[in-house]
Amino acid sequence: MSSAPRSPTPRPRRMKKDESFLGKLGGTLARKRRAREVSDLQEEGKNAINSPMSPALADVHPEDTQLEENEERTMIDPTSKEDPKFKELVKVLLDWINDVLVEERIIVKQLEEDLYDGQVLQKLLEKLAGCKLNVAEVTQSEIGQKQKLQTVLEAVHDLLRPRGWALRWSVDSIHGKNLVAILHLLVSLAMHFRAPIRLPEHVTVQVVVVRKREGLLHSSHISEELTTTTEMMMGRFERDAFDTLFDHAPDKLSVVKKSLITFVNKHLNKLNLEVTELETQFADGVYLVLLMGLLEDYFVPLHHFYLTPESFDQKVHNVSFAFELMLDGGLKKPKARPEDVVNLDLKSTLRVLYNLFTKYKNVE
Repeated sequence: MSSAPRSPTPRPRRMKKDESFLGKLGGTLARKRRAREVSDLQEEGKNAINSPMSPALADVHPEDTQLEENEERTMIDPTSKEDPKFKELVKVLLDWINDVLVEERIIVKQLEEDLYDGQVLQKLLEKLAGCKLNVAEVTQSEIGQKQKLQTVLEAVHDLLRPRGWALRWSVDSIHGKNLVAILHLLVSLAMHFRAPIRLPEHVTVQVVVVRKREGLLHSSHISEELTTTTEMMMGRFERDAFDTLFDHAPDKLSVVKKSLITFVNKHLNKLNLEVTELETQFADGVYLVLLMGLLEDYFVPLHHFYLTPESFDQKVHNVSFAFELMLDGGLKKPKARPEDVVNLDLKSTLRVLYNLFTKYKNVE
């Protein structure tokens, strides 16, 4: 007699248990990975805020990624660094520094990296002011660098304070590679020493200010004006008819230019010369020198100026020489700088020519 078949005993479903275990393990690992990614992202964000001027994290030194309590750091917003006028300002200042220091065989490539220790600033000031500062030539320690900077900046302040310049830099900001402070310093030096350059006007940057309070970082944005107009920066605040003309009556500018072109051609035509563009054809100074000779009725010896000037300095020499002839003729010293005329600044050229027109308009 056979017994009835038994139902097979259910076996535990190990696969499901394994899958459940691995799923839990995988979920745990995923959560840990996400938490780690969030932590890494927060750390990266903190480093980005704490980093100095350069936005590239790879260039940040570890010691620069932390702020002390109540410490403040400023950096230029990356979008401002891409502004064409800002780039032009940096380039013009770089080229100027390298031109001044060419005999020292010093080449500056990056303002904040090459000027922070005071070495280049020392050489630049000595060259511009024609003086010798009593500082160590080479200093490696931070204390030594700051001492040199202190001496250099005190000498700068002695020059600029009587002119009423706002001193918007300090030893700590320059040594801390604060590009905004460095630019303020260089613009002031360029204006004070009447550098033969033309700085772009109305350059403004957005600056991020980060401050640590009660263990937390707080940031804010401010606008920083690096340049205004050349005349304002030079301290020539008195306005004249040409300021009003350019600001409020630009439609009448063509009338003034036409009158001045008629005036100068009346005399230059005697030498078979003709002017059609005031801002460009007087920029090398040749026509100004010849015009003064015609107006005062004398021959200007050719060895006194460059008849075919090629370099910027030769053009500045010509315009400066023309200004000397104007002084000899009883005119007041021109308000414009020779460098402004060479740099095709129309307002400066018009001022010079209008002074001539005022005195010599009845000369045949």
